[in-house]
Amino acid sequence: MKKAKIAVLVSGGGTNLQAITDAQKNGIIKSGKVTLVISNNRSAYALERAKNAKIKTFCVTKKEAGSQTEFERIITEKLIENEIDLIVLAGFMSILSKDFTDRFEKRIINVHPSLIPSFCGEGFYGLKVHEAALAKGVKVTGATVHFVNEIPDGGEIILQKAVRVHENDTPEKLQRRVMQQAEWKILPAAVEICCVNILKQKEKKQ
Repeated sequence: MKKAKIAVLVSGGGTNLQAITDAQKNGIIKSGKVTLVISNNRSAYALERAKNAKIKTFCVTKKEAGSQTEFERIITEKLIENEIDLIVLAGFMSILSKDFTDRFEKRIINVHPSLIPSFCGEGFYGLKVHEAALAKGVKVTGATVHFVNEIPDGGEIILQKAVRVHENDTPEKLQRRVMQQAEWKILPAAVEICCVNILKQKEKKQ
C-alpha cells in the first residue's frame, strides 16, 4: 500500500512526534509514514525519539544558516530531496515565512494547545497559552490542528477537541491534560485525514 511521506519539524521534547509514531504502530495512521525529522535545536530530545524509532534526522539552526531565507532554503531542499508529502510542525519554535508556507500550501499542519481563535497567534506558545486561558477564567479549553499559512495559527482548521478546565488547575496541569485528552488524539487523526487526501490527489494526477 502506498503511503504519504511525512516530515515532522521539532524543537523540543517531541511528545507530539511520539504520539504520531505511536499512532503509526497502532494503525491509527495507515496512509502515511514519518520518514524524516528536522530540528532547529541540536539538543532537542525529539531527535533521540526519532533515532529510537529509526527515523532519519536532520538538524539546522537559524544561526548556522545565517538568515531566515537560507534557513528555509536548507529545510526546503531536505524536504524535496526526501520527497516529503506532508509537513507536521510539532512544537517547532520557528515562524515560517509566506514564501515557505505558500510553497507547501495545504501540506503543512500544526497543533496548537487552545481552541482557535482563542489564545493563539504571535506570542502564544507552550505554557503561555494555558496561563492566558486560566487568567481569563475559561471553563473549557482544548487543542486545534490547522493548516499553516504565513499568519501564526491563522490557517484553516482541520480538527478541534475540547477539554474541561478544573478549578485547581495550574498551567502545567492544564497543559498535561490538553496534551493527553486532545493534542495526542487529534494530531494523529488529522495526519491520517491529510495523508488520505494527498494520496487521492496523487492518484488523480497519474
